[in-house]
Amino acid sequence: MIASIVLTLLAGGVPYYLLLERSGKFDSKTILLFSAFLLLCAVALTSVVPMRYEGLFATIALGSSLFSIYRAAKTTNFYKLGYHLIFINAPFFILFESFSAMYSLSLLVALLGLFIVARFYEQNYGSANYHHITGIMLATPYMGTFLTFYLITLSLYPPFPNALYFLSYMFKSTPDPLWYAVVIVVFFGNFYLAMRVMTETVFGKPNPNIHYVLMSVREKMTHAAVFALLFILGIYGVKEALL
Repeated sequence: MIASIVLTLLAGGVPYYLLLERSGKFDSKTILLFSAFLLLCAVALTSVVPMRYEGLFATIALGSSLFSIYRAAKTTNFYKLGYHLIFINAPFFILFESFSAMYSLSLLVALLGLFIVARFYEQNYGSANYHHITGIMLATPYMGTFLTFYLITLSLYPPFPNALYFLSYMFKSTPDPLWYAVVIVVFFGNFYLAMRVMTETVFGKPNPNIHYVLMSVREKMTHAAVFALLFILGIYGVKEALL
């Protein structure tokens, strides 16, 4: 029971919304980094402490997930989108707590890529908001390709690692009504939000009022390193799915 409460506090969005956002003392970048760190703590907790499935806490996290989908659908900020995606996936962490470590790590690596994109936007366009920065696949193809890759990974689209672990853990578990609710909300929440961002900023015509900034070689190499981590996680994901 205590371990389930701690896991809910670490991975679920409720304490973040109540304590961090309401305080007004933390910006969205800080909340994303802090929530990602606590998710890592949750992964460490599940690896050393025997966990028992508690429907109550999965239900609480499911409510937070639905609220996070609503909040994420209203934002155009990459940092906010990042920590909303952590909270959206919280019921999956709790429902599959003994199996979800690799899925959590894959999510964090994809969010690392999104964080790097957000920082690039912040440094070159004044903020991590993407609403007016359209058509980046045409204007800045490298950034468009990198962002598309991260969004497809986050959308749980096979054969990317997040989807492989998600499907693998589904097949290894026993369905019940809460199981179906969690799977449906998490899958469609991730898919809808990632595809929404792709539609709004990756594709379409470039904004003539925006001076698009090309990426440096160093920035491209940084993204290549994130790609490599996701590729390695994908190999392990294939192994998980086949076993």
